Amino acid sequence: MKKHVIVIGGGPAGMEAAGQLIKNGYDVSLFEKDKTTGGHLNEWFKLFPDRRAGSEVLDYYKNLISGKDLKIINSTVVEKVGQSGGSLTVSTKEGIEHTADAVVIATGFDLFKSTRKEEYGYEIYDNVISSADLEAMFRKGAVITSEGKTPKNVGFVHCVGSRDEKVGNLYCSKLCCITAVKQAIEIKEHVPGTKVYCFYMDMRMGGAYYEELYREAQEEWGVNFIRGKVSEVSESINNRLIVKVEDTLAGRPLKMELDMLVLMAGMEMSEAGKKLASLTGLKTGDNRFFSPADHHYGSNRSNISGIFYAGACTMPMNITETISHARAAVADVIDYLKDSKR
Repeated sequence: MKKHVIVIGGGPAGMEAAGQLIKNGYDVSLFEKDKTTGGHLNEWFKLFPDRRAGSEVLDYYKNLISGKDLKIINSTVVEKVGQSGGSLTVSTKEGIEHTADAVVIATGFDLFKSTRKEEYGYEIYDNVISSADLEAMFRKGAVITSEGKTPKNVGFVHCVGSRDEKVGNLYCSKLCCITAVKQAIEIKEHVPGTKVYCFYMDMRMGGAYYEELYREAQEEWGVNFIRGKVSEVSESINNRLIVKVEDTLAGRPLKMELDMLVLMAGMEMSEAGKKLASLTGLKTGDNRFFSPADHHYGSNRSNISGIFYAGACTMPMNITETISHARAAVADVIDYLKDSKR
């Protein structure tokens, strides 16, 4: 009989793992908590560093899993994975149990809730938005303020919920800087003549062609990068945002009026992942993401035999890294299931 593998999470990592497992002849069930697969990729207009349409990568996944003998169970939350004899038991929120020979966890990440940083005014001032909100505007084809006007001055705040001891996240989310650079360029494309400012602690361009995109933003698009942390955001009587920030390179405080402020929300372990870890006994690290068996040569293996990790449930990852990590998880699953004892 075919070995049965359950994949938990229908984002890029989960779809990649499921598709590759099907290709290798396994019986695969994919559980997704939302109504559709795709995860955060559904929300992105364009991807960095080449700014290709996010829909193109979604099409790749549709082709990967379409017409395949893959069982997709949407709108279903998996809460626990247990061991029963030589098999694994996957329990859903509804109390239904499913048996598998191996499990791949691909529960991904949640964006940091910017309301936790009250000083930035998210959900207090209408024109303070998140990076995800801005992506939605790009998809609709119009970047406008809450008053329906074209913004003339737009600011980006880096590291919202990352590298922040006050909210308990000491780690770097790794993708906030490059996302800000990408979105700053897109603002200039959508609204020519807009002045764009990025407020950063330091720029972390840790991926292929990230540094080149950062340079393009400055030299070709005129994006202004100000090294300094935003200390306070308020609103004037005419609904303009008043931003206080210290320019640490110039050594002077700044007070600016902006039409729109975009918060670059960091990545956190998903709530679904947290609950699954707690009820299953899966180890998490200091960053509260799933902790792999070994960060060097066991990044896809968990502390429980037969359970594997794929993608950003273990740490912040971009799409390219997520796909590679999911493929590596499949290789580990195949090795595990080839054991003659199973």
